[in-house]
Amino acid sequence: MTYKESVFDPQGETITEAIHSLGHDEVKRVQVGKFFDVQVDTNQKDVKETVAEISEQLLVNFNLETYRYEIMEEA
Repeated sequence: MTYKESVFDPQGETITEAIHSLGHDEVKRVQVGKFFDVQVDTNQKDVKETVAEISEQLLVNFNLETYRYEIMEEA
């Protein structure tokens, strides 16, 4: 999850400034976010539906954040 485009990300801005101070002016922006690693029993319910419900009901603050997910198989 990351902040919406319209929300100021002070931590990302601070990191961007620090990167610039190292001489890397080619870096335009850093966004700070968080991620959750959720393991789902695929025999119980549709994985996409489960992840969407959990994200929308519990994990995401829609006033500030947006989310995306990636479904990966265990190795």
